Amino acid sequence: MFLFHIFKGITTWSSNNAQPRLTTKAKVVTKRTEVRGGGETRAYSSYYVTFEFNSGNRSEFNVKAEEYGRLVEGDFGELEFQGTRYHGFKRQHG
Repeated sequence: MFLFHIFKGITTWSSNNAQPRLTTKAKVVTKRTEVRGGGETRAYSSYYVTFEFNSGNRSEFNVKAEEYGRLVEGDFGELEFQGTRYHGFKRQHG
């Protein structure tokens, strides 16, 4: 099981590196957290944000806790990503 996760991580990393780095207009539509562990083991939280593009398509990205806290559902701006890798979001005021 452990080796499967390592292989999957390397495959995803390699696939993302082969993708172009894109910047596009997007809107924050949902946010969610996932907690693993706890009880007698340490709990780990993962943070996810779903963006909707002008085409109506949506993509969910894993983001750092600090970024998760800054993003608000309904924010509109420019999303930068590469494959499934989130690089940043610049909010447009207006």
